[in-house]
This record gives sequence, structure tokens and C-alpha cells, in this order.
Amino acid sequence: MLLKIHLQRATAIAACVLFSTTFFAQSYTSYFTGNATDVVTNPTGGICLMGGATESDQAMQWFLQRAAGGDILVLRASGSNGYNDYFYTDLGITVNSVESIVCNDATCADEVYIQQKIQQAEAIWFAGGDQWNYISYWRNTAIDSLINDAILNRGIVIGGTSAGMAILGKAYFSAENGTVSSATALANPYNFLVAVDTTAFLKNAFLENVVTDTHYDSPDRKGRHVTFMARMMNMGMNAKGIACDEYTAVCVTPEGIASVYGDYPSSDDNAYFIQTNCSLTDPTPETCSNGTALTWNRNGEALTVYAVKGTTTGTNTFNLNDWETGSGGTWNYWSVNNGVLTEAAGLQPDCFNLSVTVKSIDFSVSPNPVTDVLAIQSSESIHAVNIYTVQGILVKAISYSETIDVSDLPAGIYMIECISTNGSAMNRVVKR
Repeated sequence: MLLKIHLQRATAIAACVLFSTTFFAQSYTSYFTGNATDVVTNPTGGICLMGGATESDQAMQWFLQRAAGGDILVLRASGSNGYNDYFYTDLGITVNSVESIVCNDATCADEVYIQQKIQQAEAIWFAGGDQWNYISYWRNTAIDSLINDAILNRGIVIGGTSAGMAILGKAYFSAENGTVSSATALANPYNFLVAVDTTAFLKNAFLENVVTDTHYDSPDRKGRHVTFMARMMNMGMNAKGIACDEYTAVCVTPEGIASVYGDYPSSDDNAYFIQTNCSLTDPTPETCSNGTALTWNRNGEALTVYAVKGTTTGTNTFNLNDWETGSGGTWNYWSVNNGVLTEAAGLQPDCFNLSVTVKSIDFSVSPNPVTDVLAIQSSESIHAVNIYTVQGILVKAISYSETIDVSDLPAGIYMIECISTNGSAMNRVVKR
């Protein structure tokens, strides 16, 4: 087993680091290893979500390989150079350089040097620590703008562990007021410690409507994660969750296939993919309000969860395009009754032709699957149609017509929302 570095203890300067620099303003410290001449490669993108503690070497090799020999940038708000040797030599993957930049305060976002390094990176890794530092230092600054541009336009690979994983979802637990236990969150979903934020930060298509959580096995965080999702439902989001045990990683390709890495069967390493039960007419929590314990029960089947063992080869997978197709895992139901979380064996969801009604209107779509033209039939006076990806990304917003041209949409699964004066409803459609 290759040497694994515990991030929160990695404070010693490794012998092979070529140089480190602390700038007079003390806004950041840089630790550099490798070739100082920038190279431009063709990264193959993706996301690596690491659950904390020490890294899965195989997941980190996946991460480095997708940088295609380019420059690796580690962004952090505490610690020092713990990743430099690990990424540059220990994993056996050739990269041009590894640079760890430690932001000491929010003024680091204005540093031209850091901005340039983001623009030159083929891979960006977010270390552990306190996610509120990352959010308060970088949100709505040049740093998050440049990172999002690099993801969208240059196809860089990104990833993070612990706090670095926690900041990667569309919704995120900001820890602005400190951490929170499952017991506290379940007892009152609006306790001031349950700081669920959706202010635009880091963006990735497959983490739309997703909130992540980490260290799932130590301590148990399932209850607080479900509470985060309940809060998202109250915001009108189609809440989903991705979680990792410590030592476990979820690596997602740009095509949306998530591979789970860990040391199972020698260690019980798991990842969890959590979503509302699509078979429910009303999937929202029964009780999610300030001062009252959470109830999200729905006859014990409020949430469907795919639990996957992480292996060294990453052969167990889950498809984030449909959130239904997986290999090597088991389906479970999770529910909460008066602040108590219950887990039970579940069934794989079959949401192919299910309607998810937001308000009570009726409509149908055909053909399904569709190739070019979608027909909509309804007795309602529909005035608008929205088409979303299964990640909740709006791809079309148009006035109602009995036929809609969808020939320009890529193949995949889409949600068709019809809106009338009486409300709205959704149906799933497969585009071929």
C-alpha cells in the first residue's frame, strides 16, 4: 500500500519540495514541487469526492491520470505541503508539477499569482479543514469564477476531501456556525447550526441538486445529511445526496458514471447515493420546520438509497444520468419519524414513466422514447413548458405548443414540466 497522508496532520515541509514562499502581506503561502515551466495538456475532466481521513491511492491515481501530465494545484486554507510528494512521486503518475497554495485570509482571492495558477492548472484539489474558510474566502471572487471557467471551458478535473468535498455540491453545508451532529439536526432542521446554503459557488452539471457529506462512518452523519436534503426540498429543489465513508471515494467521469473506490472487503468502505422516492405522489417531508423534530417518513419509504462498497479497482458504479442504474450495491429505504432515522431494505426505483406531480394538473407526452418531436396532450390550459435534465438543469423554456421539437437535445433522460394557471406537473421522457 502506498503511503497515505493525513491532511490535517500534514504540516512538515517534505524534503523534495523545490521551494516555498510566504509573501509579505501574508495572504497566502505557496509550496511548489516539479517543473516550474507551465505545460498545456488536454485533461479529461471529472470529479473526485473523497470522504476524509486518508486518501484512497487508487482514486488519487484516477484523479492524476485525468490531468494528462499537466499541473496539479492544491488549494487549502490550513496546513502546508502534505500533498506535494504524494501527488508528484508517491502515486507513480507523471505530472508536470504540484503546487499547494494555502490561503491565509480572504484577500488571497485578489492575488494575481493565484488567479494565474488556476488558469494554468489541469487539476485542482481542495484539501480538508474548515469549509467555511473556503466559502468565505473564495465565493463570489475571481477564484470561484476562474475555477468554474476552467471546469466548463478547459475540462479540468477537480476533487476534494472532507471540507474540500463538502463544498462541491450545488447545495452545501457551509459550517458557518460550526459543525452539527445528526441528533441536533434531526431534532430541529432549522437549528442555527444547520447552515445549508445554495448561494452560487462551484459548479458541476452532475452535482446540481446534490448536497454532499463526508466522514459518514465516524461519526455517523446520515441523519444530518437527510436533514440537509429536507431543507433543500423546502427550497423547492429536487434534493439528492452523495456521501462517502472515510477512506472512500466517488470518482465521476464527465459522462456521469460514478466509480466507488475503497478497500472493501478488507475494510467496510461505502458510498451512498440518496434521492427522494420517485414513486411517491408527494415526496416532501411531512414536518420540516423550526423548533420541531424532522418527520420525513412517507410510510417508511421517503428516500431511496443506493449503498455501494468501495473497492481498490473501482468496479462498483452508479449512473448519475438516471440515478437508477448501478452495479455492486444494494437499495435501501431511509425515513425519519419525529427525529429518528430508520433504515430498511428497499427496491430499485423505476421512474421511467412516472409522473412527479408538483400541483394537480394532468398531461401526457408521446412518443416515449422520443426521437425528434414530442406531443403533449392535456385538458388543462397549459401556457409554458420547461425541459430539465435529470440533474435539474433547465435546457428549454418555451411557450406551450401541442408539439415540441426536441431533435437538438442530446440522448438521455429529461423531465418535462407543463405549467398552467392551476399548477404544474412533470413527466420523464427518454430522448433517443
